[in-house]
Amino acid sequence: MTRNLLASARGPLRFPVFAVALALLAATGAFGQARYIYGDPAQAHAELSAALSRAAAEHKRVILDFGGNWCGDCQVLDIYFHREPNAALLADNFILVDINVGHFDSNQDLAEKYNIPLHKGVPALAVLDSHGRLLYSQRAGEFEDMRRMDPNSVTEFLEHWKGTRN
Repeated sequence: MTRNLLASARGPLRFPVFAVALALLAATGAFGQARYIYGDPAQAHAELSAALSRAAAEHKRVILDFGGNWCGDCQVLDIYFHREPNAALLADNFILVDINVGHFDSNQDLAEKYNIPLHKGVPALAVLDSHGRLLYSQRAGEFEDMRRMDPNSVTEFLEHWKGTRN
């Protein structure tokens, strides 16, 4: 399969598609199973509470990442979050909370509380200050087509919302 991807990835316009294809291959296990990013949906409230306590103590912002392990665009976003320079931006400025929405049947109360319209698709992000106040929510499905987006869009998002540390 990789050989076919290499053969079809010639030319300048195909490189982003090729890079995303490789990222998706890296995101899957040997049997094509999605990487496990989002934990037990029942733990989301407790994980958020712990993240808010940590954010207050460390003077960091919180990113809520609404998605599901079945979601290819969520897998790509997670890859982009954990490659440089984004990994350092996240570690220095944010606490990331991955909120499992199941198949749009879990944690709808959190999505509603943080103005995330799940019907627009996932992944969807919300940014909270260190006290848990909502600063921003993606209301138009901005990252729901992450596989086709420039990886730098994640860096720009993190740079924009990192704020200042007190």
